[in-house]
Amino acid sequence: MAKTIAQRELRNDNAKVIDAVAAGETFVITRNGEPVAKLQPVRSRRRTFISRADIAAMADHAVRIDHRQFRADLDQAIDQGL
Repeated sequence: MAKTIAQRELRNDNAKVIDAVAAGETFVITRNGEPVAKLQPVRSRRRTFISRADIAAMADHAVRIDHRQFRADLDQAIDQGL
């Protein structure tokens, strides 16, 4: 859950906020009470470990393919005489 911080507070306490972001916290920055930006930690593009739960979650959202129909479609589209 992101914390909300006013632009003025960010200006006054920027070192403390940056330390909190580096520790993993996320902030929504507001101006006159309206959200204008999100400040969050930079995530590494390459993960060295993917948990079993993450893989299961990705599989739940994956497209399901009927392998028999896929093979039949390939056989129909590809000239088998080559």
